[in-house]
Amino acid sequence: MRPSQNPEDINEFNRFYNQPIEYQESYFLPSINNPNNNQSFYADVSALKPDQHCYIESSAGNSSELVSDSPPIVNFNPMMQQGSDSYRSDMHHSPDDTFQSSGNSSCYTSDVTDLKHKLRELETAMLGPDSESLESYNTIPVAAANQVSLESDKLVGMMEMMPSGDLKEVLIACAKAIAENNLITAEWLMSELRTVVSVCGSPIQRLGAYMLEGLVARLASSGSSIYKALRCKEPTSVELFSYMHLLYEICPYFKFGYLSANGAIVDAMKDENSIHIIDFQIAQGSQWITLIHALAARPGGPPRIRITGIDDSTSAYARGGGIEIIGRRLSSIAASCNVPFEFHPVSASCPDIEIEHLKVRPGEPLAVNFALVLHHMPDESVGTQNHRDRLLRMVKSLSPKIVALVEQESNTNTAQFFPRFLETLNYYLSVFESIDVALPRDHKERINVEQHCLAREIVNILACEGAERVERHELLERWRSRFAMAGFKPYPLSSSVNATIKTLLENYYQSYTLNERNGVLYLGWMNRDLVASCAWK
Repeated sequence: MRPSQNPEDINEFNRFYNQPIEYQESYFLPSINNPNNNQSFYADVSALKPDQHCYIESSAGNSSELVSDSPPIVNFNPMMQQGSDSYRSDMHHSPDDTFQSSGNSSCYTSDVTDLKHKLRELETAMLGPDSESLESYNTIPVAAANQVSLESDKLVGMMEMMPSGDLKEVLIACAKAIAENNLITAEWLMSELRTVVSVCGSPIQRLGAYMLEGLVARLASSGSSIYKALRCKEPTSVELFSYMHLLYEICPYFKFGYLSANGAIVDAMKDENSIHIIDFQIAQGSQWITLIHALAARPGGPPRIRITGIDDSTSAYARGGGIEIIGRRLSSIAASCNVPFEFHPVSASCPDIEIEHLKVRPGEPLAVNFALVLHHMPDESVGTQNHRDRLLRMVKSLSPKIVALVEQESNTNTAQFFPRFLETLNYYLSVFESIDVALPRDHKERINVEQHCLAREIVNILACEGAERVERHELLERWRSRFAMAGFKPYPLSSSVNATIKTLLENYYQSYTLNERNGVLYLGWMNRDLVASCAWK
């Protein structure tokens, strides 16, 4: 990687990054879209005991009974559009909606009599009420009998997976049944999975609980079944802030992204007297606090900083107000550091942004920040308007000195349902494992973090299609292709940025990994890359 021509800039940035910041409100993640609606899929866990589970109860029914305007909510970097009909539900909340569990994988239907009863239910569903037992094959067509036998053998085999703790394989089998439209097997497996998943269990049990909700939601949205969901008391903005702040602190994903992007900007702008930064998802603006501090200490004095912050109105809830709040906060911090500062708010969704929104001034050095936002842009696979590539071409026309890109290293954009399920399962299992080493499994706030910051994104990936699926991640190689087609060239990150992030990771569990390949930094958990960061010009 290209060494910094002025490493003092990066060192100052590193020094200020690792200082405690007195503005607690600065530690915000990119904001979750609030539905402004009290209905949601996820239970309020404030009173949830470690041995209680959140689950969805499904039942057969007519698709016309599906009613609700409850919007989908996400996210790891949440920014979901409101008003989607993909999560239709018949909401209720009752003490009967929770059940007791031993909290481990032994709480499943192991009794032989019960298993036989389940198989008879399957047989009846497939062959009709006249079939009395699995031994009555001589009274039914051979093909149907063979199908019953095959399905019974499969289900017995799947049941044998449960005691071994192979919940992952059963989840995969359930998703495969849905992909193949084998709804009888899928619903039977979902009923069994409900007895083993747990929001207080192991990483795979916790992830399984939310992936199961995604599978049930997918079936419901297709009209093949009815499900009832626990009603969640939507968190207040203060509560939501606390969940986002906790995730920000216990896992380095967002700090990694912000630190690497800021380091690239500091390096590219080291000789400039003024800087215009366009942030396409400013959220809480916390990324720019450390940048302001770093530039304030730059030898020769700080440059004049102008930030154009783009954010749609749905982020206001987590923030506790409009985007102007960010401007006032950053202006106050800049004034305390004697940094000339100007803030330009743009309240609009990224697909709606045009050049005139950005107020670019001739001759003003420009930096553009795409931190965990581009995967929300629809592309050619969604409709005729390819906003993802249009946005990149528009930014390139502005001739920026630096463009920072941070994205989750996952492949869910154009993948069909089953491979998308496998990708989501493996990706988020690593995320849940990384959380597992940071907080106890019965930690109430840990449950809230996973429910309100991760689970809804998972459900969106699994249950939604077309424009309703806004979580559309791509691998860095695909992003590289898009940037190249728009006319960009790579801007290698400074080795000082690499060193600074290595120092950051010393404060976290040793299983986090940092790799540099072809000018791109990858933050991972064990052998899985989770977040990629790079820069372009």
